[in-house]
Amino acid sequence: QVQLVESGGGLVQPGGSLRLSCTASGVNFSILPMGWYRQAPGKQRELVATITSGRSTLYADSVKGRFTISRDNAKKTVYLQMYSLRPEDTAVYYCNRAGNSFPSWGQGTQVTISS
Repeated sequence: QVQLVESGGGLVQPGGSLRLSCTASGVNFSILPMGWYRQAPGKQRELVATITSGRSTLYADSVKGRFTISRDNAKKTVYLQMYSLRPEDTAVYYCNRAGNSFPSWGQGTQVTISS
């Protein structure tokens, strides 16, 4: 049974930074492409960053140059380092398999950017 647990969110001022973590269990983590998704109020969930098993990364245009995705296979954890945060980055952030997400999602972690 897949379990995904996100953490690290919070309230920060514009221009600030946060580091999100997501730990997976019940899966062969090291072979999976992983992604960070976010869902803002009233909007659809969107994929913002992906990392393959070989550590190749891709980013949505809206976060390119500001967010960095990484992974630690030994810890079965994927990270999202976020810099230069903007109010429009406010959302609940989730991780899941990239491209073909698992049906069950974690609870997410709330990121709020506000002065």
